[in-house]
Amino acid sequence: MTDSPEQRVARLLHHRKAGLQQGDPVVPPITASATFHLPHVQAGGHFYGRNGTPTWDAVEAQLAILEDAETVSFPSGMAAIAAALFATLKAGDRLVIPSDGYYVTRVLSEGFLKPLGVTVSPLPTRDYATADFTGVAVVYLETPSNPGLDVVDIAAVAARARAAGAVVIADNTTMTPLLQRPLDLGCDLVVAADTKAPAGHSDVLFGHVAGRDAALMSRVRDWRRMAGAIPGPFEAFLVHRGLETLELRLSRMCASAQVIAERLAAHPAVTGLRFPGLPGDASYAVARRQMVNGGFLISFELADAAAAEGFLSRCPLIAQTTSFGGTHTAGERRARWGDAVAEGFVRLSVGIEPVEVLWSAMAAALEG
Repeated sequence: MTDSPEQRVARLLHHRKAGLQQGDPVVPPITASATFHLPHVQAGGHFYGRNGTPTWDAVEAQLAILEDAETVSFPSGMAAIAAALFATLKAGDRLVIPSDGYYVTRVLSEGFLKPLGVTVSPLPTRDYATADFTGVAVVYLETPSNPGLDVVDIAAVAARARAAGAVVIADNTTMTPLLQRPLDLGCDLVVAADTKAPAGHSDVLFGHVAGRDAALMSRVRDWRRMAGAIPGPFEAFLVHRGLETLELRLSRMCASAQVIAERLAAHPAVTGLRFPGLPGDASYAVARRQMVNGGFLISFELADAAAAEGFLSRCPLIAQTTSFGGTHTAGERRARWGDAVAEGFVRLSVGIEPVEVLWSAMAAALEG
């Protein structure tokens, strides 16, 4: 890695400039075409929409700058996760996945990979630090974990896993490549749901896989082409636009999250608060080594389900939604999805509202 984060953001904003001709649009056009002019098959260029489009090229160029790696885009984060797993696993392999990570990854692994002959071994994120990866084909990690926000030392886990012969895949959705860079820490592939902070406006589903191993990325690209898990041109356009303001949005979101986490930690109604940016958090030491800051997600517990639902419904500046990373602050009681958390567990995604206004609304809602 030679560029600073600031240099990567500047390059991202001007990545199309070198290819522009007089009169070309600065903003990438939405190329809504399934077919392309093809008088000669081997002459290069685009030829069919399932293989690639100019609008994909634009957003993948942005993501490649952020990741410093080849990037393949997908129509959702789960499509990216599925591509990475199917590209690296075969019958008889063993897969380690986080038992406390995003639940749909577990559902996919148990419901589709396991029947195909893959041994699925769920493991709490905190136990990755001491796990024996002998005989494991793929180690899939998620840090901070969603929704519990446990953090694992990526470099240490990746070194041990690769020494055992495993491919290491990191889900970096909660941090983005601006706040954490798993490929620099030894992972083979990164997957992410760009639906969240990268797109940032809660109006598009998108995902990507990034990696620096040409053979692995060729498999990922082939999976997209043959499975047909392709993004649409309008979706790619929206993500391209969102990425241009990612650094600005993250700056406020993360700074506000730090303030709000400190205040929630001191509130008498709140217990079990997790935020990797707090010195008292169990993950603070590791987070400081591999994360730029504590991120924009906070988890905490209120007394019970009624207290959590009441808080969320009373606060006018919290959207009750199941996603995160948008411009609006969002929260939900995660037990309703079957996560192994307390009934009063709340996952909070801090948005870009002015922090004092946001906190005033939250403090009033906490009082009932």
